[in-house]
Amino acid sequence: MIFLLAVVAAPGARAAAARPLRIAFLFSSGTMASLWMAKESGAFAKEGLDVEMISMGSTLAMPALLANEVDVIQVSAAPVITASLRGFDVVFIAGMLNTMIWDLYARPEIKSAEQLKGKIVGTDRPGSPVAYGTLVALRKLGLAARDVQLRPFGGSVQVASALQSGQIAAGAAGPPISFHVERSGFHSLASTLDQPYQNVGLVIRRSRMNELAPRLVPLLRSVREGIDRYYADKAFTLTVIPKYTRDSDPDIIDRTYEFYRKAGFRRELMISEPGMRGILNFLSETTVPEAKKAEPSQFFDDRFVRQLNSGK
Repeated sequence: MIFLLAVVAAPGARAAAARPLRIAFLFSSGTMASLWMAKESGAFAKEGLDVEMISMGSTLAMPALLANEVDVIQVSAAPVITASLRGFDVVFIAGMLNTMIWDLYARPEIKSAEQLKGKIVGTDRPGSPVAYGTLVALRKLGLAARDVQLRPFGGSVQVASALQSGQIAAGAAGPPISFHVERSGFHSLASTLDQPYQNVGLVIRRSRMNELAPRLVPLLRSVREGIDRYYADKAFTLTVIPKYTRDSDPDIIDRTYEFYRKAGFRRELMISEPGMRGILNFLSETTVPEAKKAEPSQFFDDRFVRQLNSGK
């Protein structure tokens, strides 16, 4: 399907100039908040950008980008690296969040790494961000994948459901799902918040860089303004988060805000090279062996961020 979509990309490119800048964000996690804030604060309009924001699942976003159905996607590094190493011209132009966000939650009776050994741990498909976060959390506990029974269920939502239904002993989740997990009586054995990781950033096709260039620095300036508003105006941000996460619980909304305030949206919008290197190592050992010889610089082009940061 991806190859077919790539074939029809050229006609889409010719039509793109007449339409709004179409940006896909992938899920209702607070990781996407810098883009939400740019939209809701009026930063896009201030920069003269006509932007259409589209929510879609992660399995659809990359094909949509390759088919020029969307112009920009907000996504973390694993699918970008995988697509690039398989010959597709996708590249990061900015990073907004450069740390992991998952905790490894366990049933109340499991108090230590030793007690987790041999137990079923819920995760996502090999090569996915949640699978990576799960392995990093296990490593912080002094455990390897062979020490537990890893069972793929899906993302944080599916892992949380498996925890609550008693199908697994432990699993990784990030906000706001993690807060619901804690309310259900599960506790964190390990946090990955201190681990470098290229979390969400903005991704385009290299072949469309010149076409999109006039709108990219204004786009990045808008995102920076959204990040600034996130930190400066908590009251406003607390009205934006539930609009996109569709969570009406005031405590969960407040905790989501505070978590990502601590995690730190990066107003300089630079890519994390250590974070990229960690993902390359992970992918080389799991689903993409060719990642072993790759360098982080292959997967990002920071010319527009440098323009922005230089004030040009």
